[in-house]
Amino acid sequence: MASLVKRVPDTESVIHFRASSEIIRLALKFDIDKLRDAFDQVAKGSTAGGFTSLSDGFQSLSLTRRPGSVGETRRDLIGRYYLRVDESMREESREELVQEIEYSEFDSTYQGSYFEFVHQELSKRYPIGRMRVMMKDQYNCNSWHRDPEPRLHIPIYTNPGALFVINHHCTHLPADGSVYFTDTRGYHTGLNGGETNRVHIVVALAYPPIEK
Repeated sequence: MASLVKRVPDTESVIHFRASSEIIRLALKFDIDKLRDAFDQVAKGSTAGGFTSLSDGFQSLSLTRRPGSVGETRRDLIGRYYLRVDESMREESREELVQEIEYSEFDSTYQGSYFEFVHQELSKRYPIGRMRVMMKDQYNCNSWHRDPEPRLHIPIYTNPGALFVINHHCTHLPADGSVYFTDTRGYHTGLNGGETNRVHIVVALAYPPIEK
């Protein structure tokens, strides 16, 4: 025990990004100031639309939709996920399976915004589905679950206590315009242990989902 106590814990590297096979920073990068300006305009109510509460302290703003759809359903906002609910460790599925490729239309409410530019640039490179701005309040955590598809994260506002965990790997995602591939087909959670809200653009990649 004495030898363990003598070791000084690392308290510096945790504020930086550390990659794993499931969380990778891509070469693509956006202008963080323009991302924040776009979000601030929405948050101030100068742009029509608004956030929908997904759970206590966790809100979502949809930037894409199915062509011809009017309004949002629970399926649009949440979709299929899997989790283990008790000590039996048996996995259960929740909600309907979403075909991400259907969400091909950018919401005209946000036409001309930097969000539209981000959507255009991502669409040139990847098949993308639901694109949402997701805001997590301070001292808030998602469920421990997995999704049918991987996702991209673009942090807009964050803090050192905002962390992303996939399987056994935990890291901070700095808000500097970077785009992070997150293989959310593994078990994961996003948590905000800081004193300010965490705001990310979250984009589902529309590859065929793992249906099991």
